[in-house]
This record gives sequence, C-alpha cells and structure tokens, in this order.
Amino acid sequence: MSARPPYPRTRRARRALVASCAALLLAATGCSFGEPDPDPAGEPPTFPTPSASPAQGGAGQQVVATVLAKGLRVPWAIGFLPDGAALVTERDSGRILKVGPESGPDGLRVTVAQTITDVAAAGEGGLLGLAVSPDYQRDRTLFVYYTTEEDNRIVRLQLGGEPTPILTGIPKAGIHNGGGLGFGPDGQLYASTGDAGDRPHAQDAKSLGGKILRITRDGKPASGNPFPGSPVWSLGHRNVQGFAWDASKRMYAVEFGQNTWDEINEIVKGKNYGWPQVEGRSDDKRFANPITQWATSDASCSGLAAVDRLLVTGCLRGKRLWVVELTDTGTVLGQPRELLTNRYGRLRAVAAAPDGSIWVTTSNHDGRGDPTAEDDRILRLVFADGGAGRS
Repeated sequence: MSARPPYPRTRRARRALVASCAALLLAATGCSFGEPDPDPAGEPPTFPTPSASPAQGGAGQQVVATVLAKGLRVPWAIGFLPDGAALVTERDSGRILKVGPESGPDGLRVTVAQTITDVAAAGEGGLLGLAVSPDYQRDRTLFVYYTTEEDNRIVRLQLGGEPTPILTGIPKAGIHNGGGLGFGPDGQLYASTGDAGDRPHAQDAKSLGGKILRITRDGKPASGNPFPGSPVWSLGHRNVQGFAWDASKRMYAVEFGQNTWDEINEIVKGKNYGWPQVEGRSDDKRFANPITQWATSDASCSGLAAVDRLLVTGCLRGKRLWVVELTDTGTVLGQPRELLTNRYGRLRAVAAAPDGSIWVTTSNHDGRGDPTAEDDRILRLVFADGGAGRS
C-alpha cells in the first residue's frame, strides 16, 4: 500500500522510522539506540530539513535518541513556536518552560517563560496540556489546560500576561484529569478530559468529564458539535491525555484502561467509546472499538503524535514507545512495534517537531518512576541515515 504524504519531509521521517522498527524486530543487533557524541561546546544544534529522497531501510537502519534537555520535573506537554523554540509545561511546578532555540554544551537552553500561580498540583493534576495558536505570529496566544483548587480549566494567555479562563468546571481529582489540548485541522480547539475517578461522568452527556471537547478560541461550543449547545465531541472515555490527526485529518486518541486494555481509538463525531461498560474491544454495537489495544503492563500511554501514516505514543508503565502504521483507510497495517523499551524509563509527551523529528519527554519524577540524575529529560529521535537532525 502506497503512502501519499502531503509533505515530502514527513514521508522521509515516516519511512525511516518504519525501517528502523522493522530492523529492531528482525535483528536485535541491527537497530541501535543511544546518544551520539556531544556537539562541540557552544555550537547551536543543526536541524536541517529532511530530504525527499527515499530512506534507506534494512538491518543497518539506526535510530538515535539525543538528549536535548535534562533536569526537568514532570514535563507534560510540548508546543512549538515559529522561532524554532518549544514551550514545555511542567505538571507539578506550574511552570511553562521555553526550550531553545539557543543551545550550549549541555543541550538546548531552558528558561522559565511563565509560572501559572493558581495551578493546584496533586496526584495526576497540575499544569497539563498546552496548545500554540495557529496564528501565533500575529496573536502571540497560548491555550493551557490545568488543575486549580476548584476544577480543571482551559485558559487563554500571552506569555507574561494573566490567564483568561475560557472553559471552567471540568471535573478534577487526584486521578484521571485528562489534560490533552490541541488545534484540529478545522481550526477548532480540542481538549481531552478524564472521568476524575467518578465513572458515571463518562456516559453523562451533560458532564464535561470523560470526554473529548471541541470549542472555539473563546471557549464556546464549536459549530457542528453533535450535541446542540454542548462542547462534547465524543464520550465514554476513562482518561485521554494524548491525541493527534493523521495526514488525512482523521483524529486518534490514546486511552488509559483500568487493569486489562489500553487503547488507541479513531475519534469520530458523537461516538461513544464505552467506558465504564467496556474496556478494550467488545461486541456491543453501541460502542466504538479501538483500532489497537495493549495489555496495561505494556502500555499506559500518555502522549500521541502523528507523522504521515504513523502514530507514535509514549508509555508510562510500559516504559516504551509504540509505533502504529496506518492504512489509507485509517486501520492498522501489520503489528504495532515498540521502541526505546526500558531505556529511558517512563515516557510521556510525544510531539512531531517542525523538522520531521520526534520529541519525547520522560516522566520519572512523577512519583511512579525511578529518576536518574538527568531526569526528567527531553529526547529527540533522529535517523542515522541522514534524515532529520544531526546524526
């Protein structure tokens, strides 16, 4: 089945990653990971645009994980700015960090861009999702999802300015706060919420808990939503933290299961995804089935990124990335493949960078990991055949 990517550089990243996964499965010694030699002190990192020529596959394909930044505390979400920098939220500190584009001998420069003072971090709650306005060069606007003493909420702000709440009253708890935030291809703002440990929220169309929401930049229900006057786009979710759109504008979300199955679902307007009646696939026609699922011990995935026809998700309990290749119709092609298993501990945020590489954060300081002296880290996945980034 042929790929039809809209951007040549994305096609190269996808092919390189597919080849690397295949090599990993076919020959354990044929695909290696690890940090390359450090760049010369003070030299800025080089992020060249990937070539459109086909990637070389086979057992020699290498994927290299470079540590871009270290010493962070539970980095939760990544958003890229037009100047080449990234903004990263820290769950427990309430800080929005600016990462790069400047660099030094130890990686990209990390500075505090802003601290959200009314973040009430506890358990899985805190400063969570972040979305950069598609018109950032004009409006300088960010959208942030976080936990307060009263609720989970979405705010609009410009760096250095006061947050303006646009949607409040999302259920909060020590667990299952959701927190994903991102702009869809339609220009609307999507947010994922958890059931906050109260299962009936997920099936109650009037509750904001256990849902994927679709709103305007002012926080109003977007036109065309399935329930009139409601921000709800889909329901029956236990706890969605990551979602993304593929090249065909299909939306996918990764779902935390309870004790049996974690899922990736294609998210369709008005669909019900079954929680708490269903975990994983079922024969109940009322509920949409996942496109793939894993045992919770191998997954418990949080972040999700799409690169052409690949979905890449970062897993906490599973301590790995899962890579899922899609067909032209959005179903799963072949078997999902795992990368970086047990190499960096718990993995959370996954984001497709503008240069075609993949950024991933560790989450070893979240109370459930075993942090090293360098944790938490931001990793950048590049391909050693001359693809995105320096290899």
